[in-house]
Amino acid sequence: MSRGLQGLVLKALGADDYELTVTAKEQVTDSYLRISFTAGGLLGHHDRHPTQWIRLWIPNGDKHQQRGYTLVDPDEAADTFDIEFALHDGPAANWAVAAEVGEKIGATVMGSKFAIPDPAPSEYVIFGDPAAVPAINSLLDAIGDVPARVWLEWQHESDKNLPLKATPATTVQWVERGTKGQVLRDTAAQLSLAPGAFGWVACEFHTTRDITKSLKSKLPKTSVKSQAYWK
Repeated sequence: MSRGLQGLVLKALGADDYELTVTAKEQVTDSYLRISFTAGGLLGHHDRHPTQWIRLWIPNGDKHQQRGYTLVDPDEAADTFDIEFALHDGPAANWAVAAEVGEKIGATVMGSKFAIPDPAPSEYVIFGDPAAVPAINSLLDAIGDVPARVWLEWQHESDKNLPLKATPATTVQWVERGTKGQVLRDTAAQLSLAPGAFGWVACEFHTTRDITKSLKSKLPKTSVKSQAYWK
């Protein structure tokens, strides 16, 4: 199946392609699925960093579509990692549900960049939703005991049961998505931030845009990292 213009552009830019193999599946909640993969050498060719993501080529009819996913628990020595899928109606979720052990899928590496700020921020303020939980867990794992305030949207009641790598210095607040991101937007607009704080945002496109604008009105632009995870 064709990867279309996107595949050609990524190849021209020097992106690296790999073939992953499904080794296990775990139903984390009724709307969240974790799949384990062998990495096809990917981990040995690219340095690790928190919130690291790759592009999966999801079959959709006679074509492939790329979707970005965060690496979960990457193990370079074993050449393995997991990917977590928030389940909803769409090609990626449909593929994940139907995938069987031994099935292969293409992956491309390009565009993932993030470094933990040095010196450490006074606190992190983090906004996301279930699709961002793998990246948020990666970030929380990397920042250790630095204080972090986390706001997460939920759509399914079971979303609030997703495991988070919170420490005693982490506070987490779940808010219902029925407001189309308005609670998260209002929270960011009204937020008081300590000097030296760092903002990290990964939500729906419009929500991400508005939260980022609010945070950048209170923090230096270099102290805000944002990326829309879906639209």
